[in-house]
Amino acid sequence: MTHARTGHAAVRARPTAPWQADPYTEALRAGRGPLFLRRSDGRLLPLEVERWCAAPDTADLTVLERCRGSVLDIGCGPGRIVTALAARRATVLGIDVSPAAVARTVHTGGRAVVGSVFEPLPREGRWDTGLLLDGNIGIGGDPRALLARAAHVLGPSASLIVETAWPDGAETEDLDERFQARVDNGAGASGPVFTWARLGAGALVRHTRTTGWTPAERWTAGGRSFVALRRQSQDVPHSS
Repeated sequence: MTHARTGHAAVRARPTAPWQADPYTEALRAGRGPLFLRRSDGRLLPLEVERWCAAPDTADLTVLERCRGSVLDIGCGPGRIVTALAARRATVLGIDVSPAAVARTVHTGGRAVVGSVFEPLPREGRWDTGLLLDGNIGIGGDPRALLARAAHVLGPSASLIVETAWPDGAETEDLDERFQARVDNGAGASGPVFTWARLGAGALVRHTRTTGWTPAERWTAGGRSFVALRRQSQDVPHSS
């Protein structure tokens, strides 16, 4: 998704945005990794490209069962959830900053648009269910701002299903970290630096207190952890 401009030599090309660099695009087109988030401290966090490009697994099915009404999948990736909901004749839209992800979603029968949750969206304020799966609570590197924005994007009685870090101990339960990272294929190719975040379920619940949400349900399935949130009221804080 490089948006380079051509023309006079003095005009600089626009920098490639996160999740639009070749390693991510190539992995989605191939349907497989390896792919990682390479943190600024050198640690590699694996990205589950094969799972994202496959049919919904048993954990995903627990999410599908909890979707009601119209559904907005924030950071839909290659679209397995969007496509599955479309097959159930749900009103569903995926949004993703990656044209490759959106193209794959549309190719498999889903509806998706290229864009950011922090930009104006179709049907804003009228979605019944929002999804932040596969670590997407990290979008923008500021979970509090993301949750507040989601409260405005979704409807006044909406729910938001968030996947959190796997609860393998108290440290993960309270995990609340922000860091600089690149998308990396582990073989020397990487994209631009961006800020990301990771949250455990306990940390997520703490962030709901000032962002217009209240916890409604927590569950684990298939080695993954989820929290369903409900809107507190129609009066929600601004995301800025």
